Amino acid sequence: TIDFMASKVHAIIGPNGAGKTTLINLLSGDLPVTGGTITFKEHDLTRQSVHAVSQLGIGRSYQKTNIFPEFTCLQNCWLGAQSRMPTSMRFFRPAKAYQDVRQRAERAIDLCGLNERIDTVASSMSYGEQRQLEIGMMLATEPELLLLDEPLAGMGTDESQKVVGLIKRLADEHTVILIEHDMDAVFAVADVLTVMVNGKVLA
Repeated sequence: TIDFMASKVHAIIGPNGAGKTTLINLLSGDLPVTGGTITFKEHDLTRQSVHAVSQLGIGRSYQKTNIFPEFTCLQNCWLGAQSRMPTSMRFFRPAKAYQDVRQRAERAIDLCGLNERIDTVASSMSYGEQRQLEIGMMLATEPELLLLDEPLAGMGTDESQKVVGLIKRLADEHTVILIEHDMDAVFAVADVLTVMVNGKVLA
């Protein structure tokens, strides 16, 4: 059993193949659960779809950057914000109906520190900025729980420091479950550590 406390950064560490990403995939609905239960705020997530999990207030990032490279920052975050609307697939509506979507998207861009890049096409941004944008897309869904799967992978020192600072800021108002191999980053942000080995909790 693993319990995650609200408004804490809970880091999951362990060797490759320990089951860290599998755990995140189970929590986000990306993988079907074969045993046990997953509960979030009294909701049983054990058989929920990815979309249903997102609607309940859980957002995630992936090991590989998962953005729309031909879209701008605003357009990417707009899609994230729109996905949380009950009528997210009704595309042909008056523009004013999407005022709250734009506000969510702009707030997410501000939170992830990309205000100066709001109209920049994602493919022309640095790798670190693209990782920030992916977190921004997640924030646009206004989640309470953030599942971050190796957000610093492939980054240089300066870019890593920016994302570590972002995670620290997000931890003030969100619960964060973090998978990361950069131990300096883990010790800089984590309130709680869980060590996994061979699919089991070691400590």
